[in-house]
Formats: sequence, C-alpha cells, structure tokens
Amino acid sequence: MTKDNQYAQEEMLLLLSLLIFCLPLGGETSPISCYNDKGDAVDWFYIYKLPKEHSSGELYLLLEKGSGGWINGKGLVNDSTGALGRTVGQLYSQGKETALAYILYNDQIPAADSSDRRLDDRGSRKGHTKGVVLLDKNQGFWLVHSTPHFPPARKAGLFYYPSSGAINGQNFICVTYPLERFQTIGEQLQINQPNVYDCSVPESLAPLVPSLAALCEKRRLSGHVFPPVKTVSNRSVTLTSKDGADFISFAKGSSFHHDLYHSWVAPTLQSDLLVQFWIRSRHILPSDCSLGWKVLDITLINPGQTFSFSRSRDHSKWAVSPKAPGAGGGWVCVGDINRNEAEMKRGGGTVCLRDPVVWEAYRTAALECEACGGVMAQCQ
Repeated sequence: MTKDNQYAQEEMLLLLSLLIFCLPLGGETSPISCYNDKGDAVDWFYIYKLPKEHSSGELYLLLEKGSGGWINGKGLVNDSTGALGRTVGQLYSQGKETALAYILYNDQIPAADSSDRRLDDRGSRKGHTKGVVLLDKNQGFWLVHSTPHFPPARKAGLFYYPSSGAINGQNFICVTYPLERFQTIGEQLQINQPNVYDCSVPESLAPLVPSLAALCEKRRLSGHVFPPVKTVSNRSVTLTSKDGADFISFAKGSSFHHDLYHSWVAPTLQSDLLVQFWIRSRHILPSDCSLGWKVLDITLINPGQTFSFSRSRDHSKWAVSPKAPGAGGGWVCVGDINRNEAEMKRGGGTVCLRDPVVWEAYRTAALECEACGGVMAQCQ
C-alpha cells in the first residue's frame, strides 16, 4: 500500500469515527423542553398571540431568552413548526413506549371532550386556570396560558390551535424545569383546583411527582365533580428553571376571596402593577390605589409596536411593573385569572419574572390605563 493510499484510508477511518461519535445513541430522543420557532430547546419563552386584525387572527410575537425583545413569529400560531406547535406537539409525537407524565387543564375544555360533563365544570368550585405540564424522567415544561379549548387531548393525535382562540389576544409563558421542580408545580396546581380533562402519570414517574399523580388519579376516579382540594388558600414559591432563572409562582384557591393582583402579588413584589385582563366579564374590579400599592387596569395595548388594540379585544392576563427600579428591570407576570368579583372566589394564578428585556417588552405594550377614579390616561 502506498503512503498516499494509507493516508487516505486513515482519513476515511477518522471521518467515520467522528460521524459515529456524533450520532445519537439508539433510543435517544430530544429532551422534553420549551422549543423556539427554529426548533431549538430553550429555557423559556413568552408568546403574544395578536387579536384578529387583517389576517386569520393567528399571528404572534415571540420573546425568548436571548432574543432581545419581541420578534415576529415564524408563521401562524396554528403551525406545528412554530414555537407553540413544537412545544405542545411533543405530547402527540412521542411514542407510547416513552414514559411521559402530562396534565392538561382548562376551565373551558376542548369541544371534542365536552360530552364528558364532569370535566366541564365552570362553577366557582373549579379554578379559572389553563395550562399544560409535560415531563419525562429528566425534565419537562410548564406552559401557562389564557386560551379556551386548548390544547386538544392526546387522543386527538396532533397539535392544533382552536379557532375560538383566534379572535382575541392571548398570552403564553413556557418554562423548562428539571424533574425535581415538578412536585412543587403539582402542589401549586392542587391549590389552583384545575379542571383536568386529560392526564397520565405512569407508574415509573408517579413516586417522583406524587402531587401530579394525585391530580391525575382524582380525575380518573371521579364519577362526579369533586369538591375543592382541602389545602392552603394561597402560596407563592420560587421555581428555578433548568438554566437557573428564578420565576415566582403565585397560586390561589377558591377560599382566598381576594383579588390576586392587588391583595397579594403587588405587596409581595413590593411593586405597583399595570394589569391586562378580560374586561368583558361581569363585575370587573376597577383600578385600586389603596393599601399603598397602585394596581391599574390597562385599557389600550400595542405589543411589539405592531398595532394598537383595546382591552376588549384581548383575552390575555398579564401584569407589569410601571417602573423598573434598577438594572434588574421590573416585574412581568403572566397567568390565567382576571380581576373580577367572581374570580376572587376561584382558583388561579400567575408566574412572575424580573428581567429587563421581558419587562421592557411588556411595559412598552401598555399604552393607556384607567387611573384610580376612572380617568383614562397614559400608563404611569
């Protein structure tokens, strides 16, 4: 063998060894995580689904760690290749042999499941709360959102966004957490008293997340609507993401009997708040400047300098500090409960983060507010 042939053979063997090294091991799958529009696993993201303007009502803005602010979504929120589709779509794409635990909950369940009346309790005993929990033996995500009838149950077999969620604005927060956070997440959900319409916690994972297993088992065994879980009326906890970001989860139950934002979140965060919520409900709570904290209702919104729209066209539930007290930025909270009298007596919550980029994105979205006394003015 000539030296040239020997060198060529050695180079070929080196190339093959590198290829073999880079290939995933047999049976390896992508981690259960929040995903962005490019298909990259991310620590967290926010989505602002814009209200219907001159399109189908499925345009959205995306804000993820490192994005520097709102960016236009890749396509439509209904696309399986977008951030929401890639993230929630893991529920339907993973094989049945994969040990996955999941909890789907919504006070307004998907239409395909509405024949099961015990899952469609909209009375005060169930939480006004919406979300998705999905995890495996290593990690997972918790998605909190505001969209009715979303997502479809796993038996649907594929991801889709409901047409009922297209008209109004909607918000989503997704955070990737290590396995050890999900017991605490399950405890927060127990306080919320969610309307669970689809779930599974396999035996291999149940001992690791007994709070989620209890939620799922309760749903499976119920032949009627269960009374609220007897637990504390409210609790806030710090949940550290996979990459080390500290989120604060506020969870209240039906026995709390106070406005989430003014009575609890604002004094806990030591911050005034501007709050966006669904205004088209009965007995909404006006802006409140008592107790030393200003909680002002937002009336006009323009996220990402797209277009301005009234609060009556936005079903989102979020809050932002009017001012940032330092380099750390102000607070942003995204959740699933409104400011009205009825929901003072229902479970629900919000997830808060102090981050300068996230704060700037939400703060600049709040254009006008209702000042205490009812006058509409620039938010401040």
